Amino acid sequence: MTLKELSDLLGLSPTTVSRALNGYPEVSEATRKKVAAAARAHGYAPNTRARALATGRAMAIGHVIPISAKHEMVNPIFADFTAGAGEVYSRNGYDMLLSVVSDDDEEQAYRSFATKRNVDGLIIHAPSLDDQRIPFLNDLGLPYVVHGRSSNATAHYAWVDVNNTRAFQRATELLLDLGHKRIALLNGLEHMDFAARRRAGYEAAMASRGITPDPTLMFSAEMTEAQGHDLTRSLLGRQDPPTAILVSSMIMAIGVRRGIEELGLTMGRDVSLITYDDDLSYFRNGSDIPVYTSTRSSVREAGRHAAQMLIDIINGKDGPTELLLEAELTLGLSTGPIRRERQP
Repeated sequence: MTLKELSDLLGLSPTTVSRALNGYPEVSEATRKKVAAAARAHGYAPNTRARALATGRAMAIGHVIPISAKHEMVNPIFADFTAGAGEVYSRNGYDMLLSVVSDDDEEQAYRSFATKRNVDGLIIHAPSLDDQRIPFLNDLGLPYVVHGRSSNATAHYAWVDVNNTRAFQRATELLLDLGHKRIALLNGLEHMDFAARRRAGYEAAMASRGITPDPTLMFSAEMTEAQGHDLTRSLLGRQDPPTAILVSSMIMAIGVRRGIEELGLTMGRDVSLITYDDDLSYFRNGSDIPVYTSTRSSVREAGRHAAQMLIDIINGKDGPTELLLEAELTLGLSTGPIRRERQP
């Protein structure tokens, strides 16, 4: 079906149909939905190249993926985030353009996108506490949305994030309510903003109960299965081991569980465990009954929100440019009250 045929079917001008499909703000929401429904029903797909020429847009969104030995973004979570974002891109006629570079070439990758004009906007991943990409991208002029936040940034920027501080505060409070006081924190790399916020939540919960966190129980490391295993074996081998462990990723938690079981202990009875769970579509936390007690958020849903926010910014729509999502606290088999014989 052609644009002319679709417009004749709807009794609208080709210009109105084109503007409705392209998300122009002057087209009413009712008309936009009517046109989109008819296009789906009759299998109409606009010619992306013609659409780009007509609108002066590239009809693509850029993602830069820096590769390094210590980078928290290059993990399975990125796949689910881009899957969610990709759903929104596809629905709005946008393609996704990935640029894989070394850390040193990341800034040049953004400059290249701007010079070539082959994207209309950018999604920025894995912000640090003091992320210098934010002032740089503001000067560059390309619309962008950050997945996460940068605590020390002073300039305005659009972002979608989960409330990491509150998530870890609630998780720590649950462990404290169960009688645990020696609670280990196995966190991500703390120059990353999300990890710093998670530590802040843990420390706030401990302080609210008058407990000074033991610095020898707090770790900042890459969130790998091996790290979770090795740190757990070391911690539980002490004379005064923790009775509970709070972990920053499901992948790391699998290593923690392995370490617990290798010592002949039972997770949830001898040692309690709470993990952050990004509700990955291909990596479920059990079936009917969750294996792990977790603070849970959907990274795919975050991808959808970030993509839609960016497309709205590109189209000049008024709307929120900051979105803070809350994580759910889900009870599983990995937590239980402190055993009396293990109380310090």
